[in-house]
Amino acid sequence: MMHYFTDPLLRAPTIASMLICLTTALIGVLVFLRKESLLGESLSHATYPGVGLGLLFSSLFISSESSFMSVFVLLFAGVTSLFALFCIRVLQKRLRVPADASLGLVLALFFGIGVTIASRMQFTHTTLYRQGQLYLYGQTATMTDEHILIYAVLLLVVALTVFLFYKELLTLTMDPQFADTIGMKTSLLNGIVAFLTVGAIIIGIRSVGVVLVSAMLIAPAASARALTQSFKQMLLIASLLGALAALIGTILSLELSYTLYALFPEEKPSIPAGPMIVLVSGGISLLCFAFSPTTGLVTRAIRSFKFRTKRREENCLKAIWKKGGTVKTSDLIDFGTHRQIFRVMRLLKREGWVKPLGHGEYKLTSDGTKRAKHIVRLHRLWELYLVEYLGIGKERVHCSAAEIEHILTPDVERQLNTLLHNPKLDPHHQPIPSGDLL
Repeated sequence: MMHYFTDPLLRAPTIASMLICLTTALIGVLVFLRKESLLGESLSHATYPGVGLGLLFSSLFISSESSFMSVFVLLFAGVTSLFALFCIRVLQKRLRVPADASLGLVLALFFGIGVTIASRMQFTHTTLYRQGQLYLYGQTATMTDEHILIYAVLLLVVALTVFLFYKELLTLTMDPQFADTIGMKTSLLNGIVAFLTVGAIIIGIRSVGVVLVSAMLIAPAASARALTQSFKQMLLIASLLGALAALIGTILSLELSYTLYALFPEEKPSIPAGPMIVLVSGGISLLCFAFSPTTGLVTRAIRSFKFRTKRREENCLKAIWKKGGTVKTSDLIDFGTHRQIFRVMRLLKREGWVKPLGHGEYKLTSDGTKRAKHIVRLHRLWELYLVEYLGIGKERVHCSAAEIEHILTPDVERQLNTLLHNPKLDPHHQPIPSGDLL
């Protein structure tokens, strides 16, 4: 892998793409948390007219082969993007146009202007038109060492701005009303965020293109949000994920292109790096969404499975206790299939709550008896609470208690016991086991 950082042809595309995606991801956190994700889509498309104008203007002073032509392109793209942002704010605040309508209108209008300019350049400035297409779809492979310097400087500016205004940006992002209350210069800070957003977009268009740069602005931030609740950690994780997506996307682009070329040499297939970077970033996002510690689909499925297993274990313990402490597995068939009951009894045995007697018969241990009594205690305390404090009929409380008994914490148990004045009987006049069981 090191030759991607040392090879003269591969070094610039790899490092420059990583710098670009790291910067866009850093600003993407602010955009994402401010719930302005669609703003990035509109502003990215609004850079397209600036790309054409920047190419035309720079061609008057420097050669079209110069790498510094990209500086003029980025400047003009930034100007048109800022003007688009101004138009969006005017439409929303002055003309009362809904946010989604104003974003869609500006996106279509500016992108249409960009396409018109590009259509004209196709016949009058063919070389410049081809260079403009690099910014529309992204062209990582053509970047040079000069681009590394340019994007490193832009990253340094963005990183220093976020570092110097960290507390202010945090306050404005998380609680803008509080920022106004304490006299914070919110207009200045909003202006800084706007400039940073535009800066991140114009940085990204060279690698992944005008069409896809909004994905690199939001995808790493959304991935980081799935992994952490901390603003500082989100900035760090999103930046790392953005750089990782750029590295993997660039490598896959080249390696897949080599593989496809070997298989189909006549067609000369090629996998562009920009779209591949976006695909990798999207794949990382899906993984983060699936394995998020709090909301991930896989994580929730595991928690759900563990809870169902715990509930089946506790129901079996209760049933064994109510049947005198000794049962056969066939007596527990109401709580699952034979395979599930066998697995539950094996878990209970491992916990030391039951011991096998042979021929499918099990007996509660002393620890298992205490555990079963504690579950029954929680069940009957909750039944009594529903009857005495919520006025629910005693014939209707069993099902609710059968569910809630598995999630009541020791603190809630103590509160119920105090509230009910250390009760001895449940609503059905069944004894409530004492509270010193565990």
